[in-house]
Amino acid sequence: MALFLLTLSGAGVASCSKTESYSELLREEEKAVNWYLASQKVSIELPEDSISFETGTDAPFYRLDENGYVYMQVINKGDVDPVTNRPADPVKSGDVVYFRYMRKSIQDLYNGVESDWSGNSDNLTQPTSFVYKNTYLSSTTQFGTGIQMPLKFLGYGSEVNLVLKSYYGFSIDQTYCIPYIMNIRYFKPEY
Repeated sequence: MALFLLTLSGAGVASCSKTESYSELLREEEKAVNWYLASQKVSIELPEDSISFETGTDAPFYRLDENGYVYMQVINKGDVDPVTNRPADPVKSGDVVYFRYMRKSIQDLYNGVESDWSGNSDNLTQPTSFVYKNTYLSSTTQFGTGIQMPLKFLGYGSEVNLVLKSYYGFSIDQTYCIPYIMNIRYFKPEY
């Protein structure tokens, strides 16, 4: 019996040593994101108004949270009110926001794995939406809170690229600590 328990405990140690711990996954995620951002322009400071954001694929990635989990590159600001320099069509708490996205694993890029973009950007039969600032509906929380962060500064009709760490990412990515580069376009529901 003692030999059986010794063999069983040895097998458990061997299997644990072959898998990465959660903290190791987080360190790998951090390395991959730092590697990706090292090849980009990055701004730690946010502009005071939405009109001051640089736009386009050469614009900097702006850090959106103090921990560096979400970085935003503004591709298109959408409509901006020329008087207030704020979004002409801002998103309010409780509003339904439809979005189209494409994403690619930064971890794969870091590891030299060639992978395709995935998402629903070109598929009009797969609508996706969330309720802005809602943290209770599973239909909203499955996409994480990071994709909502740009709407603090931008409104409907805007487009961004996000570097999104798993902490604020899709719920399916949080367990495996997979960071993504995402392209997202935000739309107002049409009634």
